[in-house]
Amino acid sequence: MKTPTPSPAPAPAPVPVHNEAEQRFEVREGDLVAVMDYAPVDGRVAFTHTFVPDAWRGRGIAAILVRAALDEARRRGWRVIPQCSYVAVFISRHPEYADLAVS
Repeated sequence: MKTPTPSPAPAPAPVPVHNEAEQRFEVREGDLVAVMDYAPVDGRVAFTHTFVPDAWRGRGIAAILVRAALDEARRRGWRVIPQCSYVAVFISRHPEYADLAVS
């Protein structure tokens, strides 16, 4: 009887970094960078754009970035304007963040 070959351990989840100077959250690996941009708007913070390189699509990196940004928003007391469609959908699917969203 053949012994099953163990599956390789999954790669560790990427750790997002808050790059305040660039007003974004980012994940870097080599030359690749995934980002979630934000901008202050009248005492609130607009989450404006999420980008993940094609090579990383389907790995949940956009969700990791948005979750980190929303957790930081909660810590800092930010009210979030979800201008990015991905962020708006993420919030609708994760009601624990709904209290942060404003128009």
